[in-house]
Amino acid sequence: MNMFLAKTLGEQLYDTLIKDDRYKYYIEGFFNTILTSLGAIIVGLILGLLIALVLYVNKKFGRLKILKAICDAYIYIIRGTPVVLQLMIMYFVVLVFIPNGIIVAIITFGLNSAAYVAELFRGGLEAVDHGQLEAGLSLGLNAKQTMAKIIVPQGLKTSLPALCNEFIALVKETSVMGYIAILDITFAAYKIQSRTLDAFVPLIISAIIYLLLITILTLILRKVERRLARGQR
Repeated sequence: MNMFLAKTLGEQLYDTLIKDDRYKYYIEGFFNTILTSLGAIIVGLILGLLIALVLYVNKKFGRLKILKAICDAYIYIIRGTPVVLQLMIMYFVVLVFIPNGIIVAIITFGLNSAAYVAELFRGGLEAVDHGQLEAGLSLGLNAKQTMAKIIVPQGLKTSLPALCNEFIALVKETSVMGYIAILDITFAAYKIQSRTLDAFVPLIISAIIYLLLITILTLILRKVERRLARGQR
């Protein structure tokens, strides 16, 4: 009986990975996931930092009121709607002129991440003691110089642990790219399942790939965090 079960599992693995070179689905899905995640992280970091600066400047100096209202509305809408719905709206409605689904996914996940990154950055900036802002201004630095040289660097370091969690969550969120027919790790399992009529092995392999990817990413981010902490000391 055990030999039969082992043989059956072996056949399932063969059908899932070896037959018709189906392992290539996972390879393509892996690289699409990595590419989309990296692109979205860059978009999210840049836009999130800009939004956080607008919110911080408005709170501390009372400026940029119109931009602040726009940023508040943006964060409210993005955080209040599912990312898979945002992806479908961008692909089928807003960005229909872009034929490359990967680019649409990068933009969508980047915009989604920016709303969360902005709040993390804002919290990090506000965690910097207000006296340091006053000290910078009293030393003759203008508001921009004080922000660039004193407030922002410290705020980024404070936000780093939460940002690492956001990056990990972003990688897992890309698993919905199959809704717009992009071959990611999850959609690779679905395509193989449709050929083998077996859901267990393809889905377990996808889960293992995600687990290994997140584990490696976590180790890298922790190493970066430790280095920055040593530099701060």
